[in-house]
Amino acid sequence: MKMLSAFGAGLLGLVVTTALPSLPAAAQSSIPTKTVFGSDPCPRDTICIRAPENERYRIPEELRGESGEAAAARWGDRAKSLEYVGASGAMSCSPVGSGGASGCYRELARKAREEREARGDKAGIEF
Repeated sequence: MKMLSAFGAGLLGLVVTTALPSLPAAAQSSIPTKTVFGSDPCPRDTICIRAPENERYRIPEELRGESGEAAAARWGDRAKSLEYVGASGAMSCSPVGSGGASGCYRELARKAREEREARGDKAGIEF
């Protein structure tokens, strides 16, 4: 009999603990909301958020644009930097494959040439 009552108490405890997490979800009610633009009608039984008509086809503010240096960079410069992402093997400045050192030298020479041109020097070897 003691074993049966212990089993019943354990089963009751299991039922109570599994029922507790669902109580807050049941207490919350779902209120339908919708964003309407301009003079569009608001459906019944719905809470509507009114926005101006000129916002109808705009990208949401949280997704609109980049700020800072990324937005100021020219797309050509960004494309040039993406050119080297994932590069491996010959002429890639990568420890993988033969010829990786050649790619590192080529990159070093290119950067030196760009710095020299920025200073106004025209002497040097073109690669």
